[in-house]
Amino acid sequence: MRVLLEIFGQTLSNLWAHKLRSFLTMFGIAWGVGSLLLLVGLGEGFRSGNRKQFDDLGENVMFIWSGSAPAVAGSFNSRRQYYLTEKDFADVKAECKSVKEAAPVIMRSDVRAVSDYFTSSGQLMGVPAYFNQLRYLPISQGRWLNQEDDDQKRAVIVLGDEARRLLFPGRPSVGSTILLNGIRYEVAGTLKRIGHGDNNTMNLRIFVPYQKMRQNFPLTVDVTDAISFINYQPLTRDGHDIAKLEVHKIIARNHGFDYRAPDAFDEWDTIKTAETVGKIFDAMNMFLGSVGLVTLALGAIGIINIMLVAVADRTREIGLRKAVGATNSSIMFQFFVEGAFLTLISGGIGIAGAAGLMAALSSLPSPPGFDPPKLVASTAVLALISLTIAGVAAGLYPARRAARLQPVDALRKE
Repeated sequence: MRVLLEIFGQTLSNLWAHKLRSFLTMFGIAWGVGSLLLLVGLGEGFRSGNRKQFDDLGENVMFIWSGSAPAVAGSFNSRRQYYLTEKDFADVKAECKSVKEAAPVIMRSDVRAVSDYFTSSGQLMGVPAYFNQLRYLPISQGRWLNQEDDDQKRAVIVLGDEARRLLFPGRPSVGSTILLNGIRYEVAGTLKRIGHGDNNTMNLRIFVPYQKMRQNFPLTVDVTDAISFINYQPLTRDGHDIAKLEVHKIIARNHGFDYRAPDAFDEWDTIKTAETVGKIFDAMNMFLGSVGLVTLALGAIGIINIMLVAVADRTREIGLRKAVGATNSSIMFQFFVEGAFLTLISGGIGIAGAAGLMAALSSLPSPPGFDPPKLVASTAVLALISLTIAGVAAGLYPARRAARLQPVDALRKE
């Protein structure tokens, strides 16, 4: 134990004797470790923020809108517009075996909502009562729409958070009434805020029972039973492509075109998008991690270099110690401890610095779609393993070279 303390004392004394050299070497390692953790932490924050955006839509939700199909089979020049209908929805629900649930939606943006205090013109959506099982619609006050509302065509609404704030600023909203194009509706409930940042599109929405929407505010198109879009969920996340194909076949059959026609469907598969984004972030994490590891390796090379310089500077000291009885293992252990000590202390400073910076960034507002960077445990473990390897490499080679010096040759060194 005493010998170990003496070695640590000599290590600190040698580092202090070459303060600038030691600082620059330690800075290289600390920068490498810190940049590795920070870059991967930023990538993980981006991934987490995008995952939350998809979660705000709903679990495994898929969209399909009205579209345009070739006017003549096989033609790429002439196209005709087709509108989704209630029959399309009914057939999807009845025939698509890979679809777990589906819901029709009628949406209009030209309906004025007027309260006793203000006027708003957000999106008015007619949805079935079970729509909140497909989409993320957390209730803040009151209740969500129920099946009786739809069956009896009740004039009730549920307000998004921003719509509530505009129509009833600082005042109670549940139980109050508003006019939708002059038709009186009662507020049954309000939603919690959805999403992040200043994007208020989803929070400006107003929801009414589907049948009441169909009665008062049908779509202004030539098709009588037209709907705006269909939301649906696959039975399993991995089966989303099969569910999509089944939906394509039904819509193509109902509207008289080939389901394999390119660009005939206007849709959004959030599952596929999420998987693509995940692959992008995996690649980004690998790239950022590689940059950090390269920086860390350069710092380790710097420590090896500085330890080799230390061996050259202390050749006579090594010769004297071996002449008075110091063993090769004791000489090797001393230089190994110096290299490992430099590496580990520098790495600890880098980890602490990265963690502190990420904690400071967590207290700042994040842009939409991004979360604050977070310390990734697996990356921290990788950094520690890399530090251990770098410390062994930085201490072992110079230490072995020092231990192999012959006392006579070392004492001749001026």
